[in-house]
Amino acid sequence: MTETQKSEWVVVSEGFRRRILEDGDKLMLVEFEAAQGCGAPLHQHPHEQISYVVSGRMRFTVGDQTTDVAGGESIHIPSNALHTAVALEDSAALDIFSPPREDFRR
Repeated sequence: MTETQKSEWVVVSEGFRRRILEDGDKLMLVEFEAAQGCGAPLHQHPHEQISYVVSGRMRFTVGDQTTDVAGGESIHIPSNALHTAVALEDSAALDIFSPPREDFRR
């Protein structure tokens, strides 16, 4: 996907949106923006995920472990792990998924 081919923003929930930046055969790069207090509810998926917080601060819970991740830091989320994320302040993040998220392509 080139600069002009970035997907449009998708509103996931109030104060939380995403768009695909790059979409490959084995990897997908997704940009997220979350307003303070917003984020992803508890969920799981078969995709391995790395989340890199670009700015702000987010609280991730993976399984029974909770970690605060600030701008410039990242966290690994294993395949099928129950997890959630909430923005502790207005935040932007990049998520890498392998394999790509077919559900995001729709």
